[in-house]
Amino acid sequence: MTVTVSISRLDAADLGGEGSILMRQRRDHARLDTMMNRWPSCGSDEERDALWQDIVQLVFSHAFAEETVLWPLLRRVASHGEELTGRVEEEHQAINELVARVEKSPGDPRRSEWIEEAFTLVRQDIRDEEDELLPRLRDAFGDRRLRRIGAAWEAVRATAPTRPHPGVPRRPPGNALRGVPLSVFDRLRDLAPVGGPAARRTALVACGAAGAAGVLFGVVRAARRRDRH
Repeated sequence: MTVTVSISRLDAADLGGEGSILMRQRRDHARLDTMMNRWPSCGSDEERDALWQDIVQLVFSHAFAEETVLWPLLRRVASHGEELTGRVEEEHQAINELVARVEKSPGDPRRSEWIEEAFTLVRQDIRDEEDELLPRLRDAFGDRRLRRIGAAWEAVRATAPTRPHPGVPRRPPGNALRGVPLSVFDRLRDLAPVGGPAARRTALVACGAAGAAGVLFGVVRAARRRDRH
């Protein structure tokens, strides 16, 4: 019987190297945790708004790439994969709906409460993924395959939607069909100044929006072909 060990307790070598999907996931999770912990100490509304937008962009591009590349793999190789990914997809949907409410209600006095609730959901999602889902990819694949999966996931993340879209399906191919045009729109919206690093947002649009559709569909098709062999 395989004993599932949280990826939070393993080093880079145990997780397939720095380029593996497990290390890429853990780095994003750590970055999200750092940003969420910074939230209460923001000194101005402008700083808080900029930090919120950075969190939102990372949360949704990260989750979209998981749903497109990782969870279909997990459903094929892991026992109870359907149940495990279904639970995380429900968490993603709840985060989508909550963040959409925040985005649509900038002047609502409950906005800070909703944001804290969103942070609680994101932290729970991270724990579920690191403790339950991602270790099963470690069990199923060798280091080289984990690095290939990591490269595919990174390519999708770089061109994924960066805003909440509760109506987009959580699974391929529906998420890709609906998400690609939204990705271009999102990344153009990200250009709007909110006090964050404008140069980085400009680079995201130049590299991401222009080629989003081709890159995303190409990566998904290539990953599916590899999985059949």
